[in-house]
Amino acid sequence: MAATVRAENPLRDEIRELVGQLNAHLLSLSPPDACYHMTVEQMAEAPTTLFVARDETGRAVGIGALRREGNGIGEVKRMYTLPEVRGQRVGSALLDNIIELARSEGLEHLVLETGDRHPDAWRLYESRGFTRCGPVLDYPDSKWWCSTRNP
Repeated sequence: MAATVRAENPLRDEIRELVGQLNAHLLSLSPPDACYHMTVEQMAEAPTTLFVARDETGRAVGIGALRREGNGIGEVKRMYTLPEVRGQRVGSALLDNIIELARSEGLEHLVLETGDRHPDAWRLYESRGFTRCGPVLDYPDSKWWCSTRNP
């Protein structure tokens, strides 16, 4: 699938629907206290850029965001693709856009947090040079893993 990826305003109904699906998916894999859900309102704030992947019909099929944390650090947030497009490189396209934006802004480190029940996510992140580490930013130490990457 050739998805088109662009930065977009998250305050749209179709994005809210994707975020709802993402939240439900995460809660099916992780306990609520290990999920750090960012709302669409938070994604609309200045430190965050949301990327949306659209199929050839213009339907939103995936999302991913870059949140700038200060001190040269960016966080990858809200990565999600619809189940029917998984394995078609939509997540890769989203992550590549996030990494490119971070590089173009001179961010020194990209970090992310994901759980231990997300093997497909880990394959994607590790394919882009992310490595597993302990807690980052203000996430608590837990069995839920974090990653870091130098863009």
